[in-house]
Parts: sequence; C-alpha cells; structure tokens
Amino acid sequence: MPTNAPLNRKLRMALAGGGQGSFIGRVHATAAVLDNRAALVAGALSSDPARAKASAPDYDIAESRAYTSIHELVEKESKLPAGERIDFVSVATPNHTHFEIAKAAVDAGFNVICDKPLTFDLAQAEQLADAVDRSGVVFGVTHNYTGYPLVRQAREMILGGELGEVNAVRAFYIQGWLRSRLEASGQKQASWRTDPTKSGAAGCWGDIATHAYNLGRYMTGLLPDTVSCHLKTFEQGRKLDDYGTAVIRYQNGGLGTVTASQISHGRENDIFIEIDGTKGALQWRQEEPNKMWVRTNGQPHRLYTRDPNAPLMNESGKAACRLPSGHPEAFFEAFANVYRAVYDNIVLRASGQKFETKDTIYPNVNDGVEGMYFIQQCVASSAEDGAWKPLLHKRARK
Repeated sequence: MPTNAPLNRKLRMALAGGGQGSFIGRVHATAAVLDNRAALVAGALSSDPARAKASAPDYDIAESRAYTSIHELVEKESKLPAGERIDFVSVATPNHTHFEIAKAAVDAGFNVICDKPLTFDLAQAEQLADAVDRSGVVFGVTHNYTGYPLVRQAREMILGGELGEVNAVRAFYIQGWLRSRLEASGQKQASWRTDPTKSGAAGCWGDIATHAYNLGRYMTGLLPDTVSCHLKTFEQGRKLDDYGTAVIRYQNGGLGTVTASQISHGRENDIFIEIDGTKGALQWRQEEPNKMWVRTNGQPHRLYTRDPNAPLMNESGKAACRLPSGHPEAFFEAFANVYRAVYDNIVLRASGQKFETKDTIYPNVNDGVEGMYFIQQCVASSAEDGAWKPLLHKRARK
C-alpha cells in the first residue's frame, strides 16, 4: 500500500467507533486534525449499522464512506485508487472489539492508532503485535498522557541522568465517578467498563492503572522485574475491581508503586507521578499539567512551567508545545502530540523510507503488549493474595 512518491498532502483517516454517545471517539477525531496534518474521510462509527450511518454527518463523513463494519471499511477502502484511500484507522471502541478492528486494518496494510488497553487479553495483544511485525505498518497506542510537554521534558531529563539513578516511582490515577453502581442505571461508559465480557479481566485496573504504569515506564525507562498486586471491588454487586495497588520491583533494584481508584469521593482524573533519583526528585500532576516540581536536598525547590521559549526546556519538551507560556495546553494537545509523532512515521512509510518501530517517542504496539501483560500479571497476583509474578515481557522496550 505505501508508495515511493513524496507525501505533500494531508493524511486520510478512518475512525472506528465514535458514534453518537461516544466520548473518546470525538477526542480522537479532534486530536487527529489539530495540526492540520490529517483529514477524517471515512468511518465505521458504530457496531449498529443504523447508528453508524446516522453518526457520519457529525464528522462530515460522506455517506458513501460511512461504513457499517470494519470489514466493509477495509474491503471498500482497499479497492479505492491509492490517491483516495485512507492512510490509517483510529480505533476508539470498547476493549473487546480492539483486536478484530485493528487486526483487520493491519492485515490490509493500513496504519493504526488504537486506544488503550490494546486488546481484550494478552494472547490477542501478542497476536496483533506479530501481525504488525509481518505487515510493516505504523502502529500507535494512545497512552495520551505521554504527550504532555512536561512529561516529555521529564523523560529527557531522567534518561539524560539529571535525577541520577532512579530509586523509586510512585504513580497514581484516582477517580471517584464509580463510587456508586452507575452501571446499574445503564450509563454507557460505566456499563461496558464494568462488564468483564467487554472490559476484560480487570475494571479500574485495566482502564486507568495501565496509564499510571505506562507513565512510569515511559518517563524512567526502567525495566520491570516482578509485581505484587492487590485488587478490590468495594461496590457490592460490581463484577470487576474498582480499586487496586501494586508494588513493582525494577531490574535496577528500584521500587515502584501503582495505585488506582474509581471510588474516591471528589476525585476526577487525578493522574500524578513522583520519581526519586539519587541526584533529585520530580513530581508531575495531570490536573495541573503545565507545572512540574523538581527538588534537590539543600536547594530551593524548582518549579518548571511549560514555556517553549525558556532555556530550561529541553528539545523534547519544546517540541510538544504549541502555545506560548501561560496559555494552558492540556488533554487535546497531549493527545494530538501522540498523533503527530505517529504521523511522522506514517509519512516515512508512505514515502518508502525506513522508520523506527520500537524505540519511538509515541507509545507503540509493544507498549500495548506490555500494558496487557501488566493487567494479566496483576490480576494473577491478586488472585494469589499478592504473590510475586514476573513482569518483564519479551517485547518490553528499554
């Protein structure tokens, strides 16, 4: 499907999911076009054919390219001339559908940007990653918190040794929206996230703890060794966990913790991380994403703010900024930074050039597999009262 011709046009996007009532589909669609490098031209917006068609005008998708399934989308788009067919598919659907949609696109040679967690279970994730290897497509995973400017600033600082050897990582994602059994009222987002046939083996842990774990891996580069986890369901009658905590042993001897909750009163989307090194420590909080504290004993605490013109910002931090300092950049922009980085590789592939597949600035299919392994091993550990389980997957990137 790729050609050797230079690419001097917008990338053409298809959206899977995002039909009426969707939250994350609209986020994908907005982030994808934020930098004017892509256009949404096709979609399979719902598993319900009527809703799929009815949702198309919301995205200005022509009726002829509003498909009723991923298989129809792949079949008909593949038959279009190279100058018209899509370049990539964005997957914004519940967990249990990710594998079928992403693999159909990958097998047809289309690039993919997929929401997390990657698949329903680890076996599907590994099979999908193998398919990506065979096809040679570009595959991104929207662990979107990796796109924040100060997260990338911190990553370059840590990997460059500014904090010294990392001893400890404390990552949290705290919400409160599932304090009551919202799923019992038929609320769409709650219903599928608490349903083991749609969400997978974990609830809160698969939904948000994976973000916290990925953030620690992304920022520090530490390779995990083993994990001990306790998951709990506090809301009576709920089928999946709504709270959990894990201790991680890293290969360098460091320790990490991940805590996730969806039953903490008054908490919204409070993902935050603290990292302790031998030379210093830092703290970043998603609900105040344009600030990061860096601390060293005996010195004043340093407050880094997102400022692309400041000499304190490194290249990774600057490259993730769009606005001058003092103008908040947040969720959509971070999401768009993941898209923008994936686009760079899609352009290289479309131009017949080589591109990096493992050590990428954006989360890739290997990170997606790591996330599924994290869920599997934590669930297994919790079932054995916190027994230590291996956590280093063969696809883990350094």
